[in-house]
Amino acid sequence: MTADVIDPDEVATVRAFSRAYTRTLGVLAEGLLATPYSLTEARVLFELAQQPTVDVAALRRELGLDSGYLSRLLARFENDGLVARARSAADARRQTVALTTAGAQAAADLDRRSAEQVAELLAELPAVDRRELMTGLGTVRALLTDRDAPRRVVLREPGPGEYGWVVARHGAVYAAEYGWDGSFEGLVAQIVGSYLVDRDPARERAWIAEVDGRPAGCVFCVADPDHADAAKLRILLVEPWARGLGVGTRLVDACVTFAREAGYRRLGLWTNDVLVAARRIYRSAGFVLEAAEPHHSFGHDLVGEFWSLTL
Repeated sequence: MTADVIDPDEVATVRAFSRAYTRTLGVLAEGLLATPYSLTEARVLFELAQQPTVDVAALRRELGLDSGYLSRLLARFENDGLVARARSAADARRQTVALTTAGAQAAADLDRRSAEQVAELLAELPAVDRRELMTGLGTVRALLTDRDAPRRVVLREPGPGEYGWVVARHGAVYAAEYGWDGSFEGLVAQIVGSYLVDRDPARERAWIAEVDGRPAGCVFCVADPDHADAAKLRILLVEPWARGLGVGTRLVDACVTFAREAGYRRLGLWTNDVLVAARRIYRSAGFVLEAAEPHHSFGHDLVGEFWSLTL
């Protein structure tokens, strides 16, 4: 597979953010948070504070530090009365380290100062900006640092502003992946608008899939106006970065379960043959393809498909 060519401007943007944020927090100052400790020393104290005793080799791997540098740092901490080192009871060839009472107090002081610094930064922002910041930080972690970490997937009803997110993300994702034009975003806006204005809470519902606190997908279950005993599954979406986590399957399963409990006897949906991953999910959930017909929509020649599930 040929690697993507990275835009130098994107590289410069990430580097500029890194410089600006480290400057804002003052992490390169001689003494972090007006203490005698450097950033690396403070991080070591923080890690040691997380458990009573730490294996030195594991600490080195966790922090990515040179073994000689870490050994000198721990020796300095030991001379200052902040840590105590010992041989591992399980393996005499290995060394463990633990904070002393003075070390625990130093770590707690650093933790308090750091929390106060961040709280002061956040206090300058209105609540809506803080929520946007939290979402942005979640995005950074998901894409750059936590790609291999276990993910927490939660389904919930959309909150204020998230119906607009549903419309915007459909427009952006389908334009990027399939080249669909703005008429598709308009269709999604109509579906969402009708739901918000005419929704019957007992028989209609929408879900946002959240991965590690970040919106990652959605689906709607709405009444079929032409059949009293039927519902429609509409506007299923899974963000590209969240695919492979079972998000789409969970959204479809939630829609099916709700439709069944609401008393519907049939759940239908309309999709297009190019949406291969979605069609695979529908088939796995028990939906059956009933009909297909070509059409020209969203700037493309497509084949629309009608699927249904007997509940």
